[in-house]
Amino acid sequence: MSEQVRTRIAPSPTGDPHVGTAYVALFNYALARQHGGQFVLRIEDTDRQRSTPESEAMILEALAWLGLDWDEGPDVGGPHGPYRQSERSEIYREHVARLVASGAAYPCFCTRERLDELRAEQKASKSQFGYDGLCRGLDPAEAKRHCEAGEAHVIRLAMPTDGETVAVDLLRGEIVIANAQVDDQILLKSDGNPTYHLANVVDDHLMEITHVIRAEEWISSLPKHVQLYRAFGWDLPVFCHLPLLRNADKSKISKRKNPVSLDHYREAGILPEAMLNYLALMGWAMPDERDQFTLEEFVANFRLEDISLGGPVFDLDKLGWLNGKYIRDLDVPDLLGRLKAGPLSDDYLLKILPLVQERIDTLADFVAYAGFFFVGEVEYEQAALPKMIAKDRTPQQTAKAFRLLLEEQLDLILDWSAASVEEAMRAFCEKHEWSPKQLFMPVRIAVTGRTASPGLFETMEVLGKQRCRWRLRKAIEVLRSMKA
Repeated sequence: MSEQVRTRIAPSPTGDPHVGTAYVALFNYALARQHGGQFVLRIEDTDRQRSTPESEAMILEALAWLGLDWDEGPDVGGPHGPYRQSERSEIYREHVARLVASGAAYPCFCTRERLDELRAEQKASKSQFGYDGLCRGLDPAEAKRHCEAGEAHVIRLAMPTDGETVAVDLLRGEIVIANAQVDDQILLKSDGNPTYHLANVVDDHLMEITHVIRAEEWISSLPKHVQLYRAFGWDLPVFCHLPLLRNADKSKISKRKNPVSLDHYREAGILPEAMLNYLALMGWAMPDERDQFTLEEFVANFRLEDISLGGPVFDLDKLGWLNGKYIRDLDVPDLLGRLKAGPLSDDYLLKILPLVQERIDTLADFVAYAGFFFVGEVEYEQAALPKMIAKDRTPQQTAKAFRLLLEEQLDLILDWSAASVEEAMRAFCEKHEWSPKQLFMPVRIAVTGRTASPGLFETMEVLGKQRCRWRLRKAIEVLRSMKA
């Protein structure tokens, strides 16, 4: 293990860049910079079905926007590459072969049907879920013959069947988990791709990561990872599991209750320095208890040991307040520059103007007609609000339709365009037996606040995915408050 501090952030490119990714990245970045070490960006794209190049590009752009520069990564290279797990398959297979040869892992030939039956039996008997180790008892020579014959199989970790796995967390001290509570985790899938657990441990070791700083949701995986390190004969890194970001009701932050995409906050006009400042306050405080400080001041004063385990609340009002302080601290030319780089950029205006040019008679009309393109939340025209309720549907049914439209269609779009939005909305209508006429007007009002606007799909393209998502979720709240 390298003596120099090396940390990493390892996002999965399966969707929009998540605010939780930035939160974890910030603490990893700060520790590396404070000690003159390296901060590594690694793309964990083991989920081949959901991982996309578009999502990866969005993640890199969002982290760069925040100013969290990395020393090694898929775009900048480095001595420990490649930095995409999809490009490291041979490395994982070589390491799995070592585990099988040593008896620390074994092939499992159980079918999906058998595993489903096992799970059903465990559920019926209210026993602990997990693999029962059937294939663990196969003679190694017999297992080898099955493999050579091309029989479908996975590779599982052979967890100790008795005793305990003890690991030390920097914030929590010793974590002791009975080995009997941990099943034999799949390490290599039947298609030859690694699971998160194998790839994570192998990559962290080979990339000489000294401190594994990640969210507390990975604590349950800790015994598997510790046993993998031991099976390979490797030294353990320092583990530190950060408390999860919470909503005001202490539930885990999620897109149903709060925007979780960094792109949303960027488009909403949150300054990157304000966002970093706010994320630094999630479970940590400056020695002098100041709320506002620079990234450099955070790096200089930060200590992992000072992080509080109480679930930090991601409060949109406080973020807005802090962002306002940063805006008021800007000199006017800088503020103008920020506006021209954001909501008043030439690129954005050039997208809007063709949509409104045929609908205005004076230049002054532009502000009144196109105002909804420039605000975070829309105000509903008095005549529009009743029409946000779909024809022949109740407010609650319309709210449910908006929720399903988001979850099943719009949230999944990575290439946001008028064509993709239209396709998604028509797919929703077909699936749920809604007519386009029923759906399109309520959506128009939800995203613009008015019944008359430029073409719906073109408007939604220009507004962008995050602004449309947020306005639809606000419309859901409004609809749910209405009487049937």
